[in-house]
Amino acid sequence: MRAHVGDRIVVESERAGQAGRTGVVEEILREDPLRVRVQWDDGHTTVLTPSAGSASITAAATATKA
Repeated sequence: MRAHVGDRIVVESERAGQAGRTGVVEEILREDPLRVRVQWDDGHTTVLTPSAGSASITAAATATKA
């Protein structure tokens, strides 16, 4: 799993009926194993080391010239 600053991250909940968390990668602290600082959509910031299969990362939208 690779991440870049600005990418969206979604972490699935371990409990049935509880929503996952979504946020934005603010900083890459370590590449292997991946450790990132995430600004969650609820305003909190945490350091996260996602386990295999628990998170999905979507590349940040890039600006295009008109």
